[in-house]
Amino acid sequence: MLSQGFVSAAAIAASVLFVLSLGGLSNQEKAKRAVWYGIVGMAVAVFFTAFGPGIGAYWLMIPMVIVGAVVGAYVAKKVEMTEMPQLVAALHSFVGLAAVFVAWSADLERRRVLAARALDAGAEQFSAFAALVATKAPDELMFLQIEVVLGVFIGAVTFTGSVIAFGKLAGKVDGKPKQLPGGHLLNAGAAALSLLLAILYLNGAGFWTLLLIAALAFFIGYHLIMGIGGADMPVVVSMLNSYSGWAAAAIGFTLSNDLLIVTGALVGSSGAILSYIMCKAMNRNFVNVILGGFGGTQGPAAEIEGEQVAIDAGGVASALNDADSVIIVPGYGMAVAQAQNAVSELVRKLRSAGKEVRFGIHPVAGRLPGHMNVLLAEARVPYDIVLEMDEINDDFASTDVVIVIGSNDIVNPAAQEDPNSPIAGMPVLKVWEAKQVFVCKRGQGTGYSGIENPLFFKENTRMFYGDARQSIDSLLSQID
Repeated sequence: MLSQGFVSAAAIAASVLFVLSLGGLSNQEKAKRAVWYGIVGMAVAVFFTAFGPGIGAYWLMIPMVIVGAVVGAYVAKKVEMTEMPQLVAALHSFVGLAAVFVAWSADLERRRVLAARALDAGAEQFSAFAALVATKAPDELMFLQIEVVLGVFIGAVTFTGSVIAFGKLAGKVDGKPKQLPGGHLLNAGAAALSLLLAILYLNGAGFWTLLLIAALAFFIGYHLIMGIGGADMPVVVSMLNSYSGWAAAAIGFTLSNDLLIVTGALVGSSGAILSYIMCKAMNRNFVNVILGGFGGTQGPAAEIEGEQVAIDAGGVASALNDADSVIIVPGYGMAVAQAQNAVSELVRKLRSAGKEVRFGIHPVAGRLPGHMNVLLAEARVPYDIVLEMDEINDDFASTDVVIVIGSNDIVNPAAQEDPNSPIAGMPVLKVWEAKQVFVCKRGQGTGYSGIENPLFFKENTRMFYGDARQSIDSLLSQID
């Protein structure tokens, strides 16, 4: 059994590693090292927590850790990068459910301590956590109850919200916003009733109040995310990441675990900041997004004129061979088709021919923040030619060819031209200003968010239909 001093020192070390990990993930060149910081920090945290003072039942803990490690390794090897967004959402749900169970257990132990005190029972009858509770004064027990309520409520919202987000990202739940009759009033009513039950609980009501709070919070999480449209799902993922962090922090306060408090606060605050940054990049109101205020139509959409004109691989290759400057705009379609390696090879051939090739990355491209950057880094695309929207948006007008691979909303001119569009006001990549635009797309559908794109009907746009990887592969042999 390790002393508390060792555990406290390990908590500080792990916290520093987590901070370094978060800081490094903002830069592609440092990302791999940052991931290792996080891995080492988590290993230190788990080891010193497991063997710290007051911890026992290793006969149960060790097998569970082994089972979890085996399952985690299996999932990590099986899950493709295209499935990473839904995996992240699923993992958030585990954190939320864990918070609910820990909070329930904490309250049961609190009640046990109070009953034992009433009977003058000895401390030797207490579990490790109950012994910790037994040292608390009455006012500290009140704070414990507040922590329990927060853990149950935030954890339950995170759980069902993450499950629905997983379903939408995996295509198992319709991506269009849907709410029950009453809409936001149902969420507000459930939140108000939860607050009333919390007050009753803090004033001595039974365990049933926590069960009802959990049930109401489960409903809020479900109904909240169901009401958010596909166009806002990247923000939803980072928002749920924040929720899971605050749920973990609540668990940390309940268990008096400083490391869990620090880690949860880091995840919660970074997730909230990322959500705000993404909302700003999408010209969204943060409060409206998290309340499901976007994703539906704002009025009659502008009528689109023209037709979608298809082109074959030969036509695209000819334009690329004649071009001096090329910008590639990747989206989730590239991830689905796993076309990143073919795109990387195309870039290599074009650059070898002396052409200027760059990538334009929208902040919410894909279904997870940084999704496209990770895919391109995995395919060994040079970091210096991968540019963010603000860095490259003014260059489209002087670009010969733009290739859009599986993107819809982030290159949709309706965001600037149609005030009734669901994405009106959202900053987008102005690809239509280039001399020629080729859109790699499976078919004529409206994409995940269900929003029509006038770009596909413009005179300088040609539709390069087919699977993105096969389409790009068909170009490789025709590039001079």
